[in-house]
Amino acid sequence: MNSVIYFLKPFIALIKIMILIKLGGSIITNKEKPLTPNRDLIRKIASSLKNVDEPIVIIHGGGSFGHYWSVKYDMHTKPQKYSIKGVATVKNSMVELNSIVLESFLESGLKPYCLPPSDFMIGDKPLTKKVEEIPKIAKTGLIPISYGDAMWFGKNKFYILSGDRIMGVLAKLLRPRLAIFVTNVDGVYSDMKSKRLLSEITTEMPITSEVTMDVTGGMSRKIKEAFNISKGGTDVFFVNGKVPKRITNAINGKSFEGTIFRG
Repeated sequence: MNSVIYFLKPFIALIKIMILIKLGGSIITNKEKPLTPNRDLIRKIASSLKNVDEPIVIIHGGGSFGHYWSVKYDMHTKPQKYSIKGVATVKNSMVELNSIVLESFLESGLKPYCLPPSDFMIGDKPLTKKVEEIPKIAKTGLIPISYGDAMWFGKNKFYILSGDRIMGVLAKLLRPRLAIFVTNVDGVYSDMKSKRLLSEITTEMPITSEVTMDVTGGMSRKIKEAFNISKGGTDVFFVNGKVPKRITNAINGKSFEGTIFRG
């Protein structure tokens, strides 16, 4: 028996040892006003995570930074030969936004660790060995923070790698205990007119949500990734980041308001 446990240790170490959190661009920026971060809310969310005693990995979106410029330069998730100026502008804006997030976390007493997606992705494929290092970094007390970005694909092509897609990639390889999408709404609605909140979703349930599409897929992309992550056995929460306590409630298994995709 001991020999079996010893053999399995490297695999056990990668399973359900961390919390994966996506901070949507609509939460960390004012999407109605280009290049406007929501520093106050970022700090409040960061402060709410101070008492979490599990390893955390953060991914954030582009909001009124990267998203704004990707629309302006007509850049999408499909690899193509986009405007070089557009690629440079989107990438630089995401570095700027990431710096703001890192600074806000540091000011809140946390220990953020910048993790550009190019550190663990090549083309549109993950570098498995690099991905497997991420929870090891998180276990030191640092909080790896990555983000959606304009990425080199090869053959003079680029593409937009969304934060939602990064969530799916990392969840598949790392099997976190929980995955949390932090948005600017209370969760997933059955339809946008009635605002009837779906508190629980399983992979067998049909989804008929009327959602607004954006250049990187919007809520429909989040729902798609959440389904795929939950199929892998990880519970996925959608919570409203305007109430940061809902994030820690989801982590701690307390009274929860939002939507859960059952893994």
